[in-house]
Amino acid sequence: MESNLLGDRLDDILRTALSDAGEELVVVNPTGDGLESLIDVASDRDDLPHLRVLAEERTLKDVMDDFIVASNAAVLIEDDVLDFRTVEDGPENALLVTEDRVVAIVDAGTQVAGLVSEEDDFVGAANDRFERDWEGADEYSLRTPSIERVRETLSEDISPDAEEDFSNILASLETARGDGDGLDEVTISLLVAAKNEALLYDISKWGEDIGIASKATFSRTKTKLEDKGLLDTEKVPIDVGRPRLRLKLGDERLQGADNGELASAAQSLLA
Repeated sequence: MESNLLGDRLDDILRTALSDAGEELVVVNPTGDGLESLIDVASDRDDLPHLRVLAEERTLKDVMDDFIVASNAAVLIEDDVLDFRTVEDGPENALLVTEDRVVAIVDAGTQVAGLVSEEDDFVGAANDRFERDWEGADEYSLRTPSIERVRETLSEDISPDAEEDFSNILASLETARGDGDGLDEVTISLLVAAKNEALLYDISKWGEDIGIASKATFSRTKTKLEDKGLLDTEKVPIDVGRPRLRLKLGDERLQGADNGELASAAQSLLA
């Protein structure tokens, strides 16, 4: 590794750090953008060290509100290569700590630097400190299902076409948090179900079973989308009990649109 690292983006620093980390990398007090970059870079690699992330709870919550980031992080957690714990008073700069070096991340706006120390006493003291911090920290439980489980179960429980539509819509979005910058996972699920004319019961049961949201949340979101004209429903009689609702796309701008256009049109209608 060079004495110091320099790149146009944090991703460049993280790729180098992951390649040179050995068996384990401790990431201390990352920013929200830094945490997103870490998940993004790590999700594209197979040869990962074990990642231990000590982050402020509010940073973790804010970043993991984005379904795209959280569902990819869940894959890494399921693969036993990522753990989260919370820290209250972290260092001023984000740090990347390995057995033999400490890298301090400095963002200068147009460039990002990783300032490296390999001095034995300093690195040893840093490892001792953050090991104590880790042992005393609270675990952060990520409730978002992994994107792999979402895709697999959506294909099985709804249809392969619905899974393909869901994946393509996610790929067309930069974020999926439903705060005005993107559609959330419940809205995407309902739009996909409507495009494939699935039953509200089936998509909401699927979403509740895998941990995306409760049936009640699906029902409330369906009502909001219906009120705004994005969805229509028709009653489907069943042998016993009340008829179930088949979902259909409402606004003509959504009907026949490909997935990228569907996501864009839906966001415009919801704005």
